[in-house]
Amino acid sequence: MLILKDPLILCLIIILVPLILANYIFRKDNGNLRFPSLNSFHRIEQGRSIKYRHILIGLRVLIIILLVVALARPQSGKAHSKVTTEGIDIILALDVSGSMLAEDFNLDNKRRNRLYVAKEVVKDFIEWRENDRIGMVVFGGASYTQCPLTLDYDVLLQFLEKVEIGMVEDGTAIGSAIGVCVSRLKSSKAKSKVVILLTDGRNNAGGIDPLTAAELAKTFGMKIYTVGAGTKGLAPYPSKNLFGLKTYRSIQIDIDDEGLTEIAKITGGKYFRATDTASLKEVYKQIDNLEKTKMEEAKYTEFSELFMYLLIPALGIFLFEVVLANTKFRRIP
Repeated sequence: MLILKDPLILCLIIILVPLILANYIFRKDNGNLRFPSLNSFHRIEQGRSIKYRHILIGLRVLIIILLVVALARPQSGKAHSKVTTEGIDIILALDVSGSMLAEDFNLDNKRRNRLYVAKEVVKDFIEWRENDRIGMVVFGGASYTQCPLTLDYDVLLQFLEKVEIGMVEDGTAIGSAIGVCVSRLKSSKAKSKVVILLTDGRNNAGGIDPLTAAELAKTFGMKIYTVGAGTKGLAPYPSKNLFGLKTYRSIQIDIDDEGLTEIAKITGGKYFRATDTASLKEVYKQIDNLEKTKMEEAKYTEFSELFMYLLIPALGIFLFEVVLANTKFRRIP
């Protein structure tokens, strides 16, 4: 950070520079020499250095500017801050069931499956956060922790990159996923504990009822935001024909809007429906705004004086101007 301690002194530049230039342009030399005839001078060729004679006034103006800026006391500052955060612990729960292969989302003008787009949006969400511990749970027919709560977002993003369809048995165990999230957050000392659960189906596996798991989460002071991802109605699902070529067939994937709404309601969260890439990005942006880390900052700044970095060059240019004025551009008389 660069500041001027006395910026009003810069007004001297506006006053002095025009005066110096005006004096140079309109001055009249009083000195003169008497010669019987000027005919001999007409045969003298003009020196090549004459066209550079204005360099002296340029150097003089530069010296004035450097000196005035030095008087304004330029300073460089380094700001320090002491941050106190209330702390938010967030678990991202991602559905990796087979239905997430449905390619009803577009990203960068390319058809993409639901998991691919969800991972890209979650990646942005992670990069938007600051000072919050974030963990990740993946679930299909079963669920497990992909990454424990951490402040190391680089490591978290590496784990996110490895999330793929088929890493757990197929199915949608929403209740089990919430149970794993609860086990990860129940011992948290954070003032705010949040689960963001994304799925494209309804609970059909696992041994825990989703609403019972939601009540358990509420007991530990957790808030669950649920996200239903996918087109309403038929969705294009990839498959291969007899020749091994990729083809698509339309399938109906039923998202449990009512159940996901109730889970969020029980815990004081909110249910979001995302039917395309833009709406999914907007969902995570809204959650990001709803769950911001509150912080208090105590800032102080250290300043270093910089005027010497202007005075030394000004002195050097002044000496250079004096040498030129008395040698190369010496005037007679």
